[in-house]
Amino acid sequence: MIAALMARNPKPPAAATPGLDMSVVIAAPASLVLKAFFEPEALHAWWGVAHSVTVPRTLGPYAIEWAPTDYRDDVLGRLGGVLRGTVVQIQPDRGFFLADVYWLPPDGAPIGPMALEVTCTPVGQDLSAGTRVHVVQKGYEESARWRRYYEIIGHGWERALLSLKSLVER
Repeated sequence: MIAALMARNPKPPAAATPGLDMSVVIAAPASLVLKAFFEPEALHAWWGVAHSVTVPRTLGPYAIEWAPTDYRDDVLGRLGGVLRGTVVQIQPDRGFFLADVYWLPPDGAPIGPMALEVTCTPVGQDLSAGTRVHVVQKGYEESARWRRYYEIIGHGWERALLSLKSLVER
């Protein structure tokens, strides 16, 4: 009887867990792309970072700061602030993994913990064809703040990756 009721009234699908998963192809070697994630001048140029302490080695810190915005989001407050995590794994020419990632907004409580992974893979057989840069960010607790965070960073990462592409391909 219960099985018959369940067959007639299937459970609605669960809402997808928010996160970030996007890629871009950049006409440059992976080593050059990865440098741009760790060098202060490059981070400033493509991501608008004001300050950074990023050490490309296992257990190195990864802390970047953006100036607070004049704009105030209704849910998150001002944007900008600090994103910080720990480099858990790094492979030259392949990518890196950050754990214990938190966003510390200029106003309000931190959002985290999260994980951030950046992988670089060659496009095609010819290494000169470019690099596919794949960014995945995970971590979530059910709340309006977390949902809004992922809505906003999705647009931010789209712009940032296009800016990275422009910078590295020059």
